[in-house]
Parts: sequence; structure tokens; C-alpha cells
Amino acid sequence: MSTATSESVHGHDVIGMIVESGKAWKRDDLLVAIEARWGRNARFHTCSAEGMDANALIIFLADRQKFIESDEGVTMDETKVCNH
Repeated sequence: MSTATSESVHGHDVIGMIVESGKAWKRDDLLVAIEARWGRNARFHTCSAEGMDANALIIFLADRQKFIESDEGVTMDETKVCNH
């Protein structure tokens, strides 16, 4: 069920989805899940960036080493997630 929105979604919401799932995500599967939840046209922002699509957000989080990457996929490094 899509909860598409015209407003920007904070990256923390995506991080929360990843953490709550308790599983590792292949990047392609994560992209599909984000688009299914927030809609293909959703835009995302973080504390330091805005106007990203889902793919750009995934790249942004990876570039900032928020993910722990393994052969199974990506999980969040909760020690690197800001809590504000």
C-alpha cells in the first residue's frame, strides 16, 4: 500500500523502515520498498540535503557510511544515525 505524499519525506523515516525491518536489504529491493511505501515520485530530505529521489537518498546514505554493507545487503549502522 503506497502512502505517496507530495511533501518531502525525511531520510530518518527511511532509516526507521530499514531498522524496523530487522533485515539486510539489497539496494534494488530497498529502492522498490521505498517507492512502494512513499510513491515513485516522492522526494526526500535529510539534515543537510533536500530534493532527492529514492535512489539519490540511498546513495547519499551510503556515501555518508550510514549503511553497513555485506554480501547479504545493507543494514543501518545505528551508531551513525543522528537522533534529533
